[in-house]
Order: sequence, then structure tokens, then C-alpha cells
Amino acid sequence: MRVICAWCQQEGRSGLLRVREPLDDATETHGICDRHQQAVFEGFPSASFPSTRWLFIVPAGDVARYEHLTKILKDVPGATVILDRRQGERRHGGDGATPERRRFERRVRRPEISSLGYGLLRFTVREPTQPEPPDHERMTPSATGGREI
Repeated sequence: MRVICAWCQQEGRSGLLRVREPLDDATETHGICDRHQQAVFEGFPSASFPSTRWLFIVPAGDVARYEHLTKILKDVPGATVILDRRQGERRHGGDGATPERRRFERRVRRPEISSLGYGLLRFTVREPTQPEPPDHERMTPSATGGREI
């Protein structure tokens, strides 16, 4: 069975992601490639940075680059610069007897790594919505038969 990215196929590309069992079955099923998956994730807002459109992630030891990016992007609305705080794997196995059970990387958003030394994540910023006024504030004299409420 062939697994095809439907979006790649629609763009005229082969879109073949992998071949899976049963191998003698020539039918197609659909999945999503990494490129289109990241495009979908870019459409979601950031829960941690709700007003951020571009998140620049600078490696932890590169304070000069962090300060430079912070300075040049301070007036750009929607741009946020952070230092990467991760310091390797959080798990430190004592005896190493338990094998790793995870099959996939848990971070679904992967930054684009720039040749300038930072990672970039894109988000869609949701505009704040105005709450609906209560029913008694929406009533007009014409809606109530000319009477005031």
C-alpha cells in the first residue's frame, strides 16, 4: 500500500511518503508530508506567545546575536526573540535498562534554521474578538414595539 501526501499530489508532485504493508496491495492511502504539516501548524496561534507572528529562537550561548536581534526587531509588531533554554535531553537514565518507547519527536513545530544562526517559527495571530453585548443592551425601541425597556 502506498501512502501519498494528498496536497503534494494536488500540486502535481508524486507525493509518495512511504510504502507500508500489505506490500502486495497497490492501492493508495493518504497522509501528510512534513512540509505541508508545518504549513498547517503555522496557521495555529501560539499559546505561549499569543501576539507573536514570528518567533526567533537564538541558541543559548549566543547572547550577542540575541541582543542584536532584540534591538533590530524591537519595533516590529508580532516579532519575539527568545534564547533557547533547552540543554539537551531532560531524561538522565540511571541504569539505562528502560529502552526509549517513543517513536516520534514530540515537538510538532520545528523551526526553520537560518544560516544566520537562529531558528524561526511562524504563527498566525488571531485578532481579539469583541464580546457580544448582552441581550438587554441590543434591544432598541423599534425592536420592543416602541417601548423602552
